[in-house]
Amino acid sequence: MQLGLVGLGKMGFNMRDRLRSHGHEVIGFDPRPEVTDVDSLAALAGALQAPRVVWVMVPSGTVTRETITSLASVLDAGDLVVDGGNSRFTEDKIHADLLAEHGIGFLDCGVSGGIWGLENGYGLMVGGSDTDVARVMPIFDALRPEGERADGFVHAGPVGAGHYSKMIHNGIEYGLMHAYAEGFELLEAEDLVTDVHGVLRAWTKGTVVRSWLLDLLVKALDEDPNFAEISGYTEDSGEGRWTVEEAINHAVPAPVISAALFARFASRQSDSPAMKAVSALRNQFGGHAVQRVSESG
Repeated sequence: MQLGLVGLGKMGFNMRDRLRSHGHEVIGFDPRPEVTDVDSLAALAGALQAPRVVWVMVPSGTVTRETITSLASVLDAGDLVVDGGNSRFTEDKIHADLLAEHGIGFLDCGVSGGIWGLENGYGLMVGGSDTDVARVMPIFDALRPEGERADGFVHAGPVGAGHYSKMIHNGIEYGLMHAYAEGFELLEAEDLVTDVHGVLRAWTKGTVVRSWLLDLLVKALDEDPNFAEISGYTEDSGEGRWTVEEAINHAVPAPVISAALFARFASRQSDSPAMKAVSALRNQFGGHAVQRVSESG
C-alpha cells in the first residue's frame, strides 16, 4: 500500500522504516531536508496516487491544525487523513469537519510504543468510520505488534475515540511511572538495602509488578547508576492534564493520576512557594524551627 507520512521525528522516522520493511511504499515529508523525501506538502500530494492516504505525525496543537488545514488545500475528495499524533480528542471533530468540507475522510489514531516501536510494533487506538478504518488496515497491521490483531490494535469508536483512549493510556502511564519512582526513592533511603539496582532487576521476572516500564527503569540505571547525569525536572506532554480534566468532567475519582501530574509540577520548582508557606505556618503556630536560605544554600 502507498502512504504519505508527514512528520519524520523520532516516531515518524521509525514508522516509515517499519512500514517499508513490511513492503509498503512510504513517501515522507518533513521540514528537515536530511530526512524528507519531498520538499513540500504539495509535492507529497503530487507524488501519491489518488485516492491518497496521508498520515500526520507532528506535535499536537498548532502544528497539527496548520498541517491538516494545509492538507485540505492540496488533497482531493476521496482522500483520507490519519492524525497519529497526540492531539486532544476535542480537536478531532474540528479536523474531521474541516476535511469533510473538501470530501476528505479523517481518522484519529493514538500511537504508543515510542522509539521501541520500530522493533516491537506500536499499540494503536483508532477512531473513525468502519469504512475508513478498513481502508487503512494494511498500514495498521504493519505497525502493530506481531500476533493476533486484537493484541495491539483497537477500533475504539467514532472520530475522537482513538485519541481519547490514548489520553487515558498516558494518564495511567503517569501513575505507573510515579509509583516505580517512589519505590526507587524508598529503596535508596533505606540503609538495609545495599543493592537497589539488583532489587529492581529482581522484580522484572515473576513478580506482580513486572512490566515494560520497570524493564526500562532498570535499563536507565544500567546506563546511568543513581541517575547522576540527569536532573529531576520533568515536563508533561499535556495528556496527563487532559486526563485529570476528564476525571473532573465525569466525576471519576483519579487520585493516583492527579498526584503523579502534580508531582511533575513540583519537580520544576527549585524552591517551592507552597512549602515555604507550610514552613512559615509551622513556625507561627508551633514555634517550629525554619531553615533559613543561608543554611540551605
